[in-house]
Amino acid sequence: MTVELVDEQSDVAVDHQRLRSLAAHVLEHQRVPDDMVTSLLLVDEATITGLNETHMGTAGPTDVLAFPMDEPGSSPPDVPSILGDVVLCPAIAHGQAPEFDRTGPREVEMLVVHGILHLLGMDHADPVEEAAMFSLTDDLLGSWDDAGPGRP
Repeated sequence: MTVELVDEQSDVAVDHQRLRSLAAHVLEHQRVPDDMVTSLLLVDEATITGLNETHMGTAGPTDVLAFPMDEPGSSPPDVPSILGDVVLCPAIAHGQAPEFDRTGPREVEMLVVHGILHLLGMDHADPVEEAAMFSLTDDLLGSWDDAGPGRP
């Protein structure tokens, strides 16, 4: 699988290789086909605010947005398949991290997993969905942590 990362912000230093590794781990564990492309876009607060207002109809910034494209297995064999884009704002993540008793980098990691799960159709609109999504997020982060320095 291909994980593309574009960093269009300069507010917060981010370990790109670590985020690509985490995204690949999540995609592998969720059995996303190897030929699918997923993009991680790191943006500043102004950019995520504009995207949030345009696409979600919500005023102000947010931490992460997911824009799904193709469902796994839905594209013909010789056609490129794009899972979608996860757009996140590291500055927002770092700012809200203490509220969740996390470090800034860990909050960014959590949002990468959260965004990918949205691409895969998960949501947290009701309490049951929310519990399932956040439990899976914790499980995926834990299994990635357990993989250690030579992570997949």
